[in-house]
Amino acid sequence: EHKQGLFVPPSVIEINDLARLKDEVFGPIVHLVRFSGNRLDAVIDAVNATGYGLTLGVHTRIDAVARYISSRVRAGNVYVNRNIIGAVVGVQPFGGLGLSGTGPKAGGPYYLHRFATEQTVTINTAAVGGNASLLTLD
Repeated sequence: EHKQGLFVPPSVIEINDLARLKDEVFGPIVHLVRFSGNRLDAVIDAVNATGYGLTLGVHTRIDAVARYISSRVRAGNVYVNRNIIGAVVGVQPFGGLGLSGTGPKAGGPYYLHRFATEQTVTINTAAVGGNASLLTLD
C-alpha cells in the first residue's frame, strides 16, 4: 500500500494522554499534551514511564522549573528555551536513554570513554597450594 513510503507534512497533533503513544514517532511531527502546572510531577512520571528518552524540550521563564524537570526526567538531551534539534558535534553528546539508545552517538568531551568497559582481574596466587611452578602452566 505504501510502496513509495508514507509522507507526512509537518504537523502538530494534540493528544489527551501521553500513554496513547506506544512507540517512538520520528518525522516532522510534534505531539502536544496540555496539562495543568500543578500536575508537573505526574507529567514527568508519564514521560519517564514511556521507556523512551531521546530529547525533551522545556520552555519556561522560571529557572527553578527548568532545573527541576531536568533533574527528574530520563532523557539523553534536555533543551531549555531553544530548538530541540541540532546537537553540535564535538560539543554536545547526542544520544538517548532507555529504548531511545545507549548514550552519546556523536561528540562530547567523554565520547570515547563511553565505549570502554572497565574490568578488574584479581588472582589469589596462594590458591595454587604454594607450588609456584603451577603459575607458569598453560
